[in-house]
Amino acid sequence: MASTSDFKNGLCIEFNNGLYQIVEFQHVKPGKGPAFVRTKLKGLTNGKVIENTFTAGVKVTTARVERRPFQYLYTDDTGFVFMNMESFDQINLQEDLVPAHMFLKEGQDIEIVFHAETETPLFTELPAFIELAVTYTEPGVKGDTATNTLKPATLETGAEIQVPLFVDIDDCIKIDTRSNSYSERVKK
Repeated sequence: MASTSDFKNGLCIEFNNGLYQIVEFQHVKPGKGPAFVRTKLKGLTNGKVIENTFTAGVKVTTARVERRPFQYLYTDDTGFVFMNMESFDQINLQEDLVPAHMFLKEGQDIEIVFHAETETPLFTELPAFIELAVTYTEPGVKGDTATNTLKPATLETGAEIQVPLFVDIDDCIKIDTRSNSYSERVKK
């Protein structure tokens, strides 16, 4: 159990029969009336962000979550197969638990977040940036760089994203997995 005075960003709590992570909170002491805490909570199972106001001093149940290192092995008809890097156990996850699955490459290191009491996987987190090779893109037209024009490109994992005109086939690019967008071109 924790009080509203223990709130901090990243704290996981049980709220409305679900697990939520505090994304943002603000302690408010109005001139008239009791103090309260305004929060934004992100659902760990569905990813939705909700707003809620707690009266100051109210008790909430905290939830323990653990991040564990895993490695992506392959995909089959049962889902995505990952291997625990410490115990070498394998786990199958469905597509809804792997948000940026289009960027997964065999051997990719990721983290899976588990609810510690029930040992159920909540979601996966890829590194913030990953590097992938471009397998196909249309050639850019010389002199067509007056604006920030983008073109579609297919990556080695089969994902398709928008890239600047100067990116060619076999270029290695860095991708931001949080926004699923091009970040920069990197040298091999």
